[in-house]
Amino acid sequence: MTTLSTHVLDQHGGLPAAGLHVDLFAHGATTPCAHGVTNQDGRLDAPLLDNGEGGLYTMHFHVRDYFLARGVDSPFLDRVPVAVTLANGQRYHVPLLITPWGYNVYRGS
Repeated sequence: MTTLSTHVLDQHGGLPAAGLHVDLFAHGATTPCAHGVTNQDGRLDAPLLDNGEGGLYTMHFHVRDYFLARGVDSPFLDRVPVAVTLANGQRYHVPLLITPWGYNVYRGS
């Protein structure tokens, strides 16, 4: 079965991005199959996908709401979509580094 986790770091504030909402959508779905909110370490308390099926998924990171809640004036980004193709039986970790104006994402370990 397939596992997907994430970790979000706020490069603007130099801290883990605590309190950021993340939605997971299966390919073609209009409602999320999972939702989480990052903890004080910028991680979710549970994987977005645990013992799931492989396939195409999209994570939506709600970065605008996160930065507005921290007093950032007019963040450029709203939601950051990260589309990934997951193979059956693999474990995936996707770190995201954010600022109000840009982001970087990669496959971690």
